[in-house]
Amino acid sequence: MPSVIALDAMGSDRAPKPEIEGAIHAARNYDVRVLLVGPEATIKAELERHPAAERLPIEIVHASEIITMEDKAVQAVRSKRDSSMRVGLRMVREGRAAGFVTAGNTGAAMASAKMVLGALQGVDRPALAAVFPTAPGTAAILLDVGANVDCKPHNLEQFAVMGEIYFRSMFGGVFENKAFGRSIQGRRPRVGLLSIGEEESKGNELTRESFQLLKRLPLNFVGNVEGRDLFNGQVDVIVADGFVGNVALKVSEGVANLVRTVLKESLKATISRQVGYMLSRSAFSDFKKRIDHTEYGGAPLLGVKGVCIITHGSSNANAIKNAVRVAAEFSQRHINESIEQGLAALRPAAAEVEAAPAH
Repeated sequence: MPSVIALDAMGSDRAPKPEIEGAIHAARNYDVRVLLVGPEATIKAELERHPAAERLPIEIVHASEIITMEDKAVQAVRSKRDSSMRVGLRMVREGRAAGFVTAGNTGAAMASAKMVLGALQGVDRPALAAVFPTAPGTAAILLDVGANVDCKPHNLEQFAVMGEIYFRSMFGGVFENKAFGRSIQGRRPRVGLLSIGEEESKGNELTRESFQLLKRLPLNFVGNVEGRDLFNGQVDVIVADGFVGNVALKVSEGVANLVRTVLKESLKATISRQVGYMLSRSAFSDFKKRIDHTEYGGAPLLGVKGVCIITHGSSNANAIKNAVRVAAEFSQRHINESIEQGLAALRPAAAEVEAAPAH
């Protein structure tokens, strides 16, 4: 049975064109049914430009209001009760959709998800988890990338657990871990704390205190990691507060765009280079795909009662297609249930540590 994914058709900078094209690609390539949420007349007019969509499992769900990028997040969430975001998230809460995808106002999307879906038991603050490529040809997860600018050490502790479970569930790095109620074979994901040095004493007060919490978790905690470790494949899950994580993510995307641009310009510089490019076109195509963030879909908001995927306002059809795929996979793999189990296992362990006599 196909997964039903609600897609905010009015979220991106060029809505609804990328959303509708992305929905068509997703419905063609994946076992999903896409519900386009937004003003029916607007969506229908754009959808009619794609006659082939009539034969695909795509439907329109009317929502009379739109939250724009200029809207103040909390105010818009409270005043626009029939926005495409609120309507789509309500469908998830009511069980009419397995997940929700939006390329809209990130702050409003997070506030709406917290308000409409609520947080999982044991989660103080949900976190945005971004997936990106690493040098060995694998992937890593960075969280939080913008949901929480100001964090406490116990927030980063929860981020580590949620990120590790998400990595295992999505990329197969699962392993036997009785603390999380699982008995699965495979390599243990390596979890690192983003700081300014590898030594335990390095960093600010937040990272130093968080280090002490993370090293007692039933995880494969490898200690502090630096910015250069994001892409070298030495760590699978990188934990940071939302301010640092968002800066790291945006810098990484900027560097990837620079590499693509410089490489393209260099290949056009001489005839011999153009011939070399023609002979190596397949390799360059693979390279471009590996560093293209649109291939990895959006960032899931980990820790809410339901599936909410948030992607860039500048998303193209490919990004939307892959965000729909990620939403479906997140739901099918029951990641929220695993997160709740993992966080529940932390509570008795934390109580034992606090109750232990000091030496």
